[in-house]
Amino acid sequence: MPDRRDLGTVPYTFSIVGVQKAGTSTLMAMIHRHPQVARSPRKELHYFDDESRDWTAPDNSDYVVPRRRPKHRIAGDSTPLYIFWPHALERMHAHNPDMRLVAVFRDPIERVFSQWSMNRGRRPRLTPDWPDYIQTERHATLPDALPTGISIDRYPALSGVIRGYYGQQLERGLSIFPREQWLLLSFREMLADHGTAMDRMTDHLGIERFAETPELLHKMGVWPKVEGTAPTGADIAGLAELYAADLELFARLSGIDVSTWPTRRILDGDLDPAELAEKLGTKIGLLT
Repeated sequence: MPDRRDLGTVPYTFSIVGVQKAGTSTLMAMIHRHPQVARSPRKELHYFDDESRDWTAPDNSDYVVPRRRPKHRIAGDSTPLYIFWPHALERMHAHNPDMRLVAVFRDPIERVFSQWSMNRGRRPRLTPDWPDYIQTERHATLPDALPTGISIDRYPALSGVIRGYYGQQLERGLSIFPREQWLLLSFREMLADHGTAMDRMTDHLGIERFAETPELLHKMGVWPKVEGTAPTGADIAGLAELYAADLELFARLSGIDVSTWPTRRILDGDLDPAELAEKLGTKIGLLT
């Protein structure tokens, strides 16, 4: 029988802060199977990117989870927008400077195409077609403030390209939280060896390792019936050049090996941009 005593609450002490379309749902689903982790009411709380709150004098007393089992020690928020959203990490640090952070990173071109296909499949009328999408919010640097020309509600869906500036996001994040509070994971490596990833995560969070590693729960997927224009080799080559300098910064700051990432291979001349364009377009049925 479930324990129905009032066991109080568990504070959020860790957060999966990024990046979107890089397996954060899968990671959260697995860590929620840990007996010491209290399950949050939903995967993405969007707490620190909530612009309706008064952040000059915030009341964060509701940033807790009911303790449902005596063993519950910690709780986590998984909102992959945090690492990108201006001032979200600063707000988090003001609330709890000891927060443990986790971020998963994926090749930036694959990531932006995955975000576009998801948004296009869900909201085709609100999501520009691919050629226009990759020109939307295509700045040279990471914005440090919310834009004035786009509604806050639409900004997460339209900021796909600049959300691939991992180096700048991580550089900003490391200026707020010290490196030892960050766990940085590679999307590809996590899928290839999720047991090691979970060991690293439990060690980072200061809880016991799983006695038996939970199965890899595939929460990712291609959104079906996407209609639009397939990417071209020129599109992919342009994105690779856009990400070139930032990718070098990211590799240096993170220590993650990006040599096999398609963006890096295109820049090194080891992958034809047209080949990746065909692969991506075929994956969601835009090419046959």
